Amino acid sequence: MRRKDDEKQRCIKIAVVQLILEEGFQGTSISKIAKAAGVSPATVYIYYENKETMLREIYREYSEDAIQYLLQCLSPNMVGEEIIAELIRRYYFFILENKEVFHFIEQFSTCPVLQSSCGSMKGPADLNQLLTDLKKQQILNNFNNDNLYAILFAPVKMIAVKSCESENIAMERLDELIYIIQKALLKDF
Repeated sequence: MRRKDDEKQRCIKIAVVQLILEEGFQGTSISKIAKAAGVSPATVYIYYENKETMLREIYREYSEDAIQYLLQCLSPNMVGEEIIAELIRRYYFFILENKEVFHFIEQFSTCPVLQSSCGSMKGPADLNQLLTDLKKQQILNNFNNDNLYAILFAPVKMIAVKSCESENIAMERLDELIYIIQKALLKDF
């Protein structure tokens, strides 16, 4: 059996994201991925059993990375306002700094095949635990975690993907959004 090479695998992942965004799931084949990654189709199969498995694994990895990116900025001594502001700002900057990965995650976030294995993911479990803990500590209003997640992150996408706005306008809108969300979610705001 051939040995795995981290650089080849990284090239394969980049090729997958680019091709899926350009050509969609049906238009992307193992041979196209291999060509874009500069490897042979046989090399792709060293890393991934098939296209579906490949997408699932790449989706899981990038989703985990995104959530860990959000959570790593938090510290135990932060108050509720700071936690909300940091989560929202981090998500905004994650989108700007990782546009292709963000769009890949978004494209597949509602795909049943990929979502079926998300229950075992550490990132979503950590985020859910954070929200649950903040409710137990009487920092957040006692809303369903799915609703909290939607309120915290969905509006941020609207600001981050509007490329026609200046950075100053985007920052003003982000600050206003943070205030609105803090007011809506925090118990004593």
